[in-house]
Amino acid sequence: MTPADARAIVLVGPMGAGKTSVGRRVARALGVPFSDTDKIVVRDHGPIPELFVTHGEARFRELERAAVAEALSTGGVVALGGGAVLDAQTRAALAEHRVVLLTVAPHIVSSRILGSGRPLLAGDDDPIARWRRIYQERRPVYERVADVTFDTSSGPLSNVVADIVAWAQAPSTEEER
Repeated sequence: MTPADARAIVLVGPMGAGKTSVGRRVARALGVPFSDTDKIVVRDHGPIPELFVTHGEARFRELERAAVAEALSTGGVVALGGGAVLDAQTRAALAEHRVVLLTVAPHIVSSRILGSGRPLLAGDDDPIARWRRIYQERRPVYERVADVTFDTSSGPLSNVVADIVAWAQAPSTEEER
């Protein structure tokens, strides 16, 4: 990356889209640091499911906002939790960075998220139906903050990684994919 591209590459998208897996690989390929905001929250405050139970989603989102600010200040590649973009301050901060939306088809995501202990998917109803609803609610926000979109539904993740690396290294990164 050139100095003009020193802004972080931020991965956003729904649960199970592969933000962490892809982000780690992109960072390695570019030779830059990688941060996962969910891991920062866990490191500083404990397991996310426990935070939801003990303090509620609103408090979790506050902790997440601080984790996002920390990760963005580090630069490199940053994977955001699926709901991080719901916070207005986070969305404003993303305007200073390059944002990649990772998408995934509902029929593919089930194997990635079932049994994962994600608090927003807990409960008695169908977790895939809940995932679809959450994704549909958040999708306009993801699309609004993203500079480019890549789908992780098919093919090896290495193809997505290569595409993101190429996009990040291109002289102009403003075009939608």
